[in-house]
Formats: sequence, structure tokens, C-alpha cells
Amino acid sequence: MASETFRRALKIVAVLFVLILVAGLFLYIQVRGYPDDAMDGNGEVVSITIPSGASFPQIAQLLAEHKLIRKPTWFQYYGMSEGATTKVRSGKYQIPNNMSASQVLEILLKGVPEKTLKVTIPEGLHMLEVFAILENEGVASANELERLARSPEFLREYGIGAPTLDGYMFPDTYQFRQNDSPKRVLNKLIVRHRTVWDEVMKKNKKNANKVMSKLKWNERELLTLASIVEKEAVVASERPTIAQVFINRLVSPSFVPHRLDTDPTIRYGCTIPEKKSAACKKWDPSKRLRTAQLRDKDNPYNTYQHEGLPPGPICNPGRAAMAATMNPDGTGYFYFVSRNNGTHIFSKTFAEHDRNVTKFQRNK
Repeated sequence: MASETFRRALKIVAVLFVLILVAGLFLYIQVRGYPDDAMDGNGEVVSITIPSGASFPQIAQLLAEHKLIRKPTWFQYYGMSEGATTKVRSGKYQIPNNMSASQVLEILLKGVPEKTLKVTIPEGLHMLEVFAILENEGVASANELERLARSPEFLREYGIGAPTLDGYMFPDTYQFRQNDSPKRVLNKLIVRHRTVWDEVMKKNKKNANKVMSKLKWNERELLTLASIVEKEAVVASERPTIAQVFINRLVSPSFVPHRLDTDPTIRYGCTIPEKKSAACKKWDPSKRLRTAQLRDKDNPYNTYQHEGLPPGPICNPGRAAMAATMNPDGTGYFYFVSRNNGTHIFSKTFAEHDRNVTKFQRNK
């Protein structure tokens, strides 16, 4: 009885084996021709986006939904046989609708050529202005860039002890990817800043150390002054003099209180900090500063009301402003006023300065 049961089991196994063999042979014959079996399209190019992190089965399903391949499961088997399931790059592809599976896979394995964008970041912009340029050029979302630039975790990762990235994004011409990662974009700006800052510090080490020693500053405070010089100076030759004016105001016993009295710091404090004073909230950035903003003690960047430097850089300075701050020219000026042509007239006394203000500003 047991032997009869055993013989019947063997027959069943044999039949199943034959059926599996026949099915496998049939599938092999069918699949063998699958890679070269072209679709019946008219050659129209279909745009399809392969998202980042998509699995090969998901990619096959997407291709089938766009009528670029038949039998997505077979496409998976074909991709496995070619060792291609982990080699498809994300991106936006343009694929004609009359190609074979092998041609479609070949396109996917070549990937989408990276489109790079040449973007120039001018000197003296604060971070929101920088991010607006990057978004307008198609590099990355301004909101995402700002979110990272204010992120304490991101700032700690780069050793930046500040509430934002301002001052640490070097103004230069860059090559970015289109729709790039915000983190990769900011990393490029930060790395470039550090490279240039280190170069300028190395070249001007003696004078830079002299300034920092005299004022009891660290490098961040030196960078903060460089950002103010960048905002105030228009003509390159005046940068060392403007740097000296601000240093004179901070160290001279005769200039008390030691306030920088510079408008760009107030504007920054009314624009960038997430928490703004009542006076700043009432100010229209397209207009001139008013008495309410000039007298605003709640704005920590108001250098008309607070002595010393503001809390941090107010823009992203270029190489020349950095160098000028490390090499103030030693003049004895305390004041300067614009001639309205890009240059300034400097003076040592308030009386002289007041006459210059009347001549160039009040009568304007």
C-alpha cells in the first residue's frame, strides 16, 4: 500500500516537473524575444520622470503606464538578467513610444545629462537676496534654502555659531545643477567662503591679527566689520578708509559712545531676523529709514542705539572688503558722507561732517 502511494506521488512529481519545464521553456521562448519587441507607437517622444529612490519594479510600472513597454514584470526579469536593476538614475527622460525594451533600458542606463546653471552672486547681498537669485535661476527653492540657513542643526554641522548663514556665503560665479539639493548648494557657498577667507587671512595675517588684538575680536567679528564695509563702500579705494573710520569710532577715547552709526545695520535688523521690533514692522523696506527706526532700541542691529558691532554679519562680503578690513589705512577720520556719485567725503570733526551733510544731503 505504501509503495503504491509512493509510486503515485512520483508520477505526480514527474507530471509537475514536465509542466514546469514546458512552462519555463515557453516563458523562455517568449521572454527571449521580449527585449527586441518594439512598441507600436508612432515615434512620439514621451516625457517621463523617474523619481529619486524609485525601485526597479516601480520604474517598470511607470514605463508601462506611459505605454513605453509591455509586460512590466517581464521588463523586471530582463533588467535582472542585465544586472541593471540598481543602475537606473533618477531624472526626467524623453523616450520615443516606438522603442524596444532593450532600447528603453539603454536610455535609462545612460541617465539624464546633468544640466548645469552658471549663476553669479554679487557682493553685499543678504541671504534672502541670494536665495531669490538662486530660485529665479532654477537652482533651488528659496524657502528650502532659507529653512536650512536658519537651522541650528545645519549651522552647527558647519561650526557656525550664528542664527543664520549670512556672512558665510561667498559672492562669486558658480556652476550649480538645475533643481539642486539645497544642502549641496549651501555647502558650495560655505566651502568657497572658507577657502577665500583662509586665503585672505593667510595673505594679511600680521595686519589681521593686529586689528583683532587691538579690538579684542575673533574672526567672526572681523567678518562682521567686513560686511559693513562691503555695504558702505562703493569705490574700491575707499574701503580701507571706511574700515578705519569704524575702527576709530570703536577705540578712540574721544569718540563716545562707541557707536558705528551706520544705516545698513538697521535695515538688516528690520529685514532678516524672524523676530522684528515694532518699529521695524512699521517700516517699508522700499523707503528711507525714519526716526522711529533710527531711535529703535529694540533692534539689536541698530548701531545708532547700541555700541560696538551688531550681532553678526549684515551681508556676504567679497574678497576686497575682507582684505580692506584687515588693512585699515590708519587715517584719523570719524565721519563720512556720500557725494551722491559713489564716493564719500571724510572728516575728522562733527562740525566739518555736519557741513558736508548740509552740502551733499540736506540740500539735495
